[in-house]
Amino acid sequence: MATHRIAHLGIGYCPEERGIFSGLTTQENLMLPPTLSRSDRGMSIDEIYGMFPNLAERRNSPGTRLSGGEQQMLAVARILRTGARLLLLDEISEGLAPVIVQALARMILRLKEKGYTIVMVEQNFNFAAPLADRFYIVEHGETIEHFTAGELHEKTSLLGELLGV
Repeated sequence: MATHRIAHLGIGYCPEERGIFSGLTTQENLMLPPTLSRSDRGMSIDEIYGMFPNLAERRNSPGTRLSGGEQQMLAVARILRTGARLLLLDEISEGLAPVIVQALARMILRLKEKGYTIVMVEQNFNFAAPLADRFYIVEHGETIEHFTAGELHEKTSLLGELLGV
């Protein structure tokens, strides 16, 4: 499917490399994404700033002046502006300071409470484990194990073998 058709289905993708416009300010980056439809409006700028106070403080800063964590928050925030309800998050914790990773975890929990569906590809198991409802271990493109959050405790030794956790 063409990318624009996928987006109009309500699917938002946050790539590992973030993809913000570095020459634009935070506010300008947030104003770019179109909404998907009249019935499913995205989050307002005020809602975004409520969820990401760092971005509110940096609203007039160009993307080149944002930290890696602030860029990651901005990348997710832009998706939320579109009205997408299925979020595909690719390695969003990679290379970020622990305090920013914790902020992203709080954001994911808030979005889950609001009914968003989140599919997250993440190598940082300690970040992902408390957030996930289901786990899929993928090796060489194949799912080699899957289980629910309720089964996590009984899978601990297997995870140790597979992931070295």
